Amino acid sequence: MIRRSPVVFFLVLMLVSLLTAQPARADDAAAGAKSFIEALANEAVQSLTAQDIDRTERRARVRKMMLDKFAFKRIARWVLGRYWRRATEAERDEYMKLFEDMLVIVYADRFANYAGEKLNVGRSETRGENDILVHSSLVRSQGQNPIDVAWRLSAQDNSYKIVDVMVEGLSMGITQQKEFSSVIRQNGNGVQGLLDELKKRIDANS
Repeated sequence: MIRRSPVVFFLVLMLVSLLTAQPARADDAAAGAKSFIEALANEAVQSLTAQDIDRTERRARVRKMMLDKFAFKRIARWVLGRYWRRATEAERDEYMKLFEDMLVIVYADRFANYAGEKLNVGRSETRGENDILVHSSLVRSQGQNPIDVAWRLSAQDNSYKIVDVMVEGLSMGITQQKEFSSVIRQNGNGVQGLLDELKKRIDANS
């Protein structure tokens, strides 16, 4: 039947090639995600732990790296959760700026206290369309137990963005979301209460 129908034969070949190409593309994306995290770890150590930079420069480098490598806007909206829909446009704009500033301060200060930790990147797995998880282990000095760190990445057109980080199985995004929700509920002033709290934290570390 196939011999008498070159068109059918061609379509069968096309179908087979598509089906067999999907795992290859998934494997390529997972491998690319692993390389992305390895390169990020190396860049962070080399750039952010340099002894010849001051706090202002370190924070500037953290900001650039965060905005380049992380899906920052997506993360920020998700962390605010249902309160994003309740916030005014002005509150949303201020929140995005304050959240960015807070993260920059927190992570810049952590890298300033770098004590030789090393990130060993392990396997990566495709969990869904454009959704990849890269497993790693943070090796610490002084005989401390290593920490399991998993990086969740969004992949598209050979480009990767980090959308969440899980430390010992605990999502940092969910942890931050719960904290912000608690601040908003306890303050009783809606999103503005969270904005005021973020300002206090930033001012205390400026």
